[in-house]
Amino acid sequence: MLVLGSGPGGQKAAIAAAKLGRRVAVVEKRNMIGGVCINTGTIPSKTLREAVLYLTGLNQRELYGASYRVKDEITVADLGMRTQHVIGREIQVIRSQLGRNHVTVLPGTGRFLDPHTIGISGDEERKVTADKIVIATGTSPARPDSVEFDERTVIDSDAILRLDRVPETMVVVGAGVIGIEYASMFAALGTKVTVVERRERMLEFCDLEIVEALKYHLRDLAVTFRFGEHVAAVERRPRGALTLLESGKKIPADCVMYSAGRQGKTAELNLEAAGLAADDRGRIRVDAHYATAVPHIYAVGDVIGFPALAATSMEQGRVAAQHACGEPVEELRELPPIGIYTIPEISFVGKSEDELTRDRIPFEVGVSRYRELARGQIIGDSYGMLKLLVSSEDRRLLGVHVFGTGATELVHIGQTLMGCGGTIDYLVNAVFNYPTLAESYKVAALDAMNKMRVVARLTADM
Repeated sequence: MLVLGSGPGGQKAAIAAAKLGRRVAVVEKRNMIGGVCINTGTIPSKTLREAVLYLTGLNQRELYGASYRVKDEITVADLGMRTQHVIGREIQVIRSQLGRNHVTVLPGTGRFLDPHTIGISGDEERKVTADKIVIATGTSPARPDSVEFDERTVIDSDAILRLDRVPETMVVVGAGVIGIEYASMFAALGTKVTVVERRERMLEFCDLEIVEALKYHLRDLAVTFRFGEHVAAVERRPRGALTLLESGKKIPADCVMYSAGRQGKTAELNLEAAGLAADDRGRIRVDAHYATAVPHIYAVGDVIGFPALAATSMEQGRVAAQHACGEPVEELRELPPIGIYTIPEISFVGKSEDELTRDRIPFEVGVSRYRELARGQIIGDSYGMLKLLVSSEDRRLLGVHVFGTGATELVHIGQTLMGCGGTIDYLVNAVFNYPTLAESYKVAALDAMNKMRVVARLTADM
């Protein structure tokens, strides 16, 4: 098996095939082991977030006052030190895993010469043939043709980690996951951030109440939102940039970051030679086992599109490798959790209120607020909340939505209960450690149960 790309999907595909006794090689650029995820995407941005939270002392201000700071003047060097340390360690871990499993790393860039042959350009030109091929080349930030990027004043999300200073003002174009994550981080650093979004709301796939809570919190950090606005042009000036909106507004800023989605990295693969084609966003179509239209060629990770998460990419890689090796494998479950690392963070699994209402599924809502939990008071989180959506008919858990500290960790309790087909009776009767944020599940379950009990009582009186 030959794997193109060493990101989460490619790495797990290679290791899974190696565990099954296959001879495996991975093609990757010399300075990009771990792919975008490790080098410019998930790991750097999440590490940057932790550095911001620590250095600003943001999480402690509830306890020690709004003026509390760990460091008054935070520099890019302060932020980059922790980020580079983590990236270096993660690259070592991946190299070690590939080495232990006898996976050969072929440095360079691969392209199809025919359905079974890959030409690799790098330190030396070489051809490699393989019975099975996995495309895991990932994505790169989409760059509108009308925008002149200069890596300093007008940038994309990859270049944001290479800024030479923390900007005083910033415009973020696009209120998707990446745009809002970076907007919240720089707002926490004290940057005056303006978010421009052509749609009428941000994070449309998230629960509306949770998004409103995040928006309120970001406004408290002096973030300005311009919804329903289109960028007409960005003009670079000696001291920054001027963003011109179609409505006539002009927004001056030190830096403009475009977050206009991502494009599949397939342009250099010469897919035609393999009998394949990508869509206009560079994505490759696959079946339930991640096989392409050419049966021995698979594609996994962001290059196949939604949900484009590191966690799902890993599972896709494993499933594709097992199928390619003729091993029985279950399809991925329909319950992947979504984690958004804003400040504060958001995570959810299952259905939203809008989806259940649209599908005419009766449900009850149970809510727990961190400010009512002892652990919430201890950590100084008064804004967090956990919301359970419960079937009114059989008390099954239909959705979990969390906002606040530890949201991306907490969501897995609900995910596990839903995966096992459990009801909130378990949460009502379970004993949780005290004081913890996890006990928010019991509080929210009791809230939902009490509401359903009132409805049942009134129904019985009719």
